[in-house]
Amino acid sequence: MPTSPARYALYSIAASVTTLVLKFGAYFLTDSVGLLSDATESLVNLAAAMLALLVLTHAMRPADDSHAYGHGKAEYFSSGVEGILIIVAAVGIVTASAGRFMHPTMPDHLGFGLVMALAASVVNYATAKALLRAASRFDSITLEADAKHLMTDVWTSAGLVIGLSVLMVAPPSWAILDPAIAVLMALNIVFTGVSLIRRSFWGLMDVALPGDELKAVDAAIRAHAGQGSEYHALRTRKSGSRRFIDFHLLVPGMVSVAQSHALCCAIETEIHQALPGTQVTIHVEPHEDAASHDGWQIGGACGARLGDANAPCAEKCGPDTKGAGTTK
Repeated sequence: MPTSPARYALYSIAASVTTLVLKFGAYFLTDSVGLLSDATESLVNLAAAMLALLVLTHAMRPADDSHAYGHGKAEYFSSGVEGILIIVAAVGIVTASAGRFMHPTMPDHLGFGLVMALAASVVNYATAKALLRAASRFDSITLEADAKHLMTDVWTSAGLVIGLSVLMVAPPSWAILDPAIAVLMALNIVFTGVSLIRRSFWGLMDVALPGDELKAVDAAIRAHAGQGSEYHALRTRKSGSRRFIDFHLLVPGMVSVAQSHALCCAIETEIHQALPGTQVTIHVEPHEDAASHDGWQIGGACGARLGDANAPCAEKCGPDTKGAGTTK
């Protein structure tokens, strides 16, 4: 089993080349704009797979002086560009179909063409399943985006085959079904493209970790600092497969540096077990010092609100927070 996500991008490239040959072969054999739309999406698949290989190779580079948090965010550019390419392909499909609405033409040799399209779908399906497993294993948005794109291609190809199969027994007056199917496929893949662009945007905007992961962090803190432990300024984000978490932990002023360090190590270990690939930074503050209660100034999530959604955040994070300690 490959130990690098970049190796899976090579599999995707090989699959894209194979399906490209099959689908364009089906189009030239049948002269169907429906099959042309399917072949056009394979061009996008190939471009996306090559971009994924480039991005994953860059994202795996370790942190350096210029990129102290690593290079993981490069993955969001990959999925965003893939989303744009998908939308461009959809526009091309609609453009290619426009003429056929004015002058409908029955495709030729549909039987052979559909068999070739089905063979390409089998290749895409097998590749997409492998990429989805790899995306889960490596927590890679790039592989996930590529897999979902391929899976979308599988279902649109299946719909195309079903629709064009009707033309094999339909009268010539049904020829308009060919471009109609192509346009429906274009609309379907637009949704995939918009979804990928949106996810990339939020990743680049340093959106906080999802609620279930925030609860795992809260549970780790309370498991070692106690159920009544107080913390604030919990700020989280994700960069590729890596998560970054930092917060302020309030402890009694009499607690020694060694004890505080041991407590932080225990909390960090618990978080690492729940969320692998996480970098945790904990700032310890004395509970008795009024200056320690500055979460309302820093922002981020408040422990009072994570532990109890009805807890008054102002009492824990400082005056006049007006919900500043809540998570989005």
